[in-house]
Amino acid sequence: MKLKQIIKQTAVAATLALALGLGQSAEAKTFRWAYQGDMMSLDPMSLNETFTLGLQGWFYETLAAYDKDLKLVPQLATKWENPEPTKWVFHLREGVTFHDGSPFTADDVIFSWQRSLTQGSDMKGYGAKASDVKKIDDHTVEVTTPEPNPILPRDWTFMYIMSKAWAEKNGTTEASNVKGGENNYAAMHENGTGPFVIVDRQPDVKTTLKRYDGYWGKDIPTNVTEVIFQPITQESTRVAALISGEMDLVMPVPVQDWPRLESEPNVEVLNEPEARAIFIGMDQHRDELLFSNIKGKNPFKDKRVREAIDLTVDTRVINKKIMRDAAKPLGTLIADKINGYDESFGKPYDTDVEKAKKLLADAGYPDGFTVQLDCPNDRYVNDEKVCQAVASMLARIGIKIDLLAQTKSKYFAKILLQAGNNTSMYMLGWTPSSGDAANSLKNLVGCRDDKTASGQFNLGGYCNKEIDALIGKIEVETDQALRNNMIKEAFTILRNDYGYVPLHQQPMSWGVRKGIKVAQRADDVLDIRSVVMP
Repeated sequence: MKLKQIIKQTAVAATLALALGLGQSAEAKTFRWAYQGDMMSLDPMSLNETFTLGLQGWFYETLAAYDKDLKLVPQLATKWENPEPTKWVFHLREGVTFHDGSPFTADDVIFSWQRSLTQGSDMKGYGAKASDVKKIDDHTVEVTTPEPNPILPRDWTFMYIMSKAWAEKNGTTEASNVKGGENNYAAMHENGTGPFVIVDRQPDVKTTLKRYDGYWGKDIPTNVTEVIFQPITQESTRVAALISGEMDLVMPVPVQDWPRLESEPNVEVLNEPEARAIFIGMDQHRDELLFSNIKGKNPFKDKRVREAIDLTVDTRVINKKIMRDAAKPLGTLIADKINGYDESFGKPYDTDVEKAKKLLADAGYPDGFTVQLDCPNDRYVNDEKVCQAVASMLARIGIKIDLLAQTKSKYFAKILLQAGNNTSMYMLGWTPSSGDAANSLKNLVGCRDDKTASGQFNLGGYCNKEIDALIGKIEVETDQALRNNMIKEAFTILRNDYGYVPLHQQPMSWGVRKGIKVAQRADDVLDIRSVVMP
């Protein structure tokens, strides 16, 4: 960002509150908050990770977005219609400008869609929802989908719109491949249409944002004029910063610290259930595991081995001992807040260690085996502790876990497909951005296919042609009852095939200074538009 622009934004900061109808006082309101890790990039197409995308939503925007209740609302599009099964028409908001002052038009929508499909993009699954995007006029686009898609606006709630002219000017027309260690101009600079502008970016240290005085949405609730965001990895340091008043909000708060924080007079804990499922995946694609003492074959290709693991990992105990009964144990890959969830396939597996030992012996591993488990230590609630519990449980049947817990930047750079998929067993969490089970099926369960962008986060390479056929039908079915029946069938097959090791639906765990109003969205996204300070 140019120095002149930064100076200008700083100079007008004191008048922003009045300009945006925030009351009689023009007092600047600085909001300080911390998360357990940093956003990975400013490039909105570099990483499909909820925290990074959520924070990018403060300065970039999409055609349709979620409100505090995850209800779909207009954003850069004022309305949309589905005139034909494979056609969607979006009417774009007029008078919107990017942070550099240039106008937002249909050309930017088309460019952003095309950019989502470039080599370094982690958003190809989103872009693949369309086969063409055509300009009708400067404020109307027609989207053609390969097949009927009844939920396209929901599918694109994280498809951020970038400025075509800005990207071309700065040589950033292709997405940054952050996971491959590559960065371009957009990774460290932004030019969105959102309510805040980044004025200083120090990765892994601090990011400062200021209110954008040209923002189109004059009626958003927030009275915040400046945001200072700091990643704080250490749980105890994060909590101490909240108690001392150094931070206004921290996330996540360790579950075990809830009682302590509830006794603090100036702090409160927000712990609504999250729409995220946490699970363990296994490499079922390679003929030999990368990180195991078993050579020449892959134990996870044997259904009996996978079943043994599912029968040994006791999600109820993890919930009680590690999550303080704040999580919901699961037997599937979607939380109960997601459309399509059914308790018939969602309830956790019943543990049976003796049966698990027999299954391993029958599969040819009476003494078990060794395998590396990749786990983040700053991404999910109690993530490393949960992985340690899984390792302890699997030791009971002779499966010895070599736990590799790392900060999420190193973790994702190791396990994801674009980074080489160097994993044999891994923890992952998933919140379908559409709020619909089809998203999880397509990304996590579908057979990997670059052409259709299926299985982009199916890191274990699980593939079941019967489920794949159902996914194809679910994606185009407009009758909701029929869709849900097929979703139930697909997840039931996955459950009976022991394709994953489901763990739980984690709780959101935020600590906030009393007097601050903030909406806790079920997708664990903090939307600055909702933050109101005293």
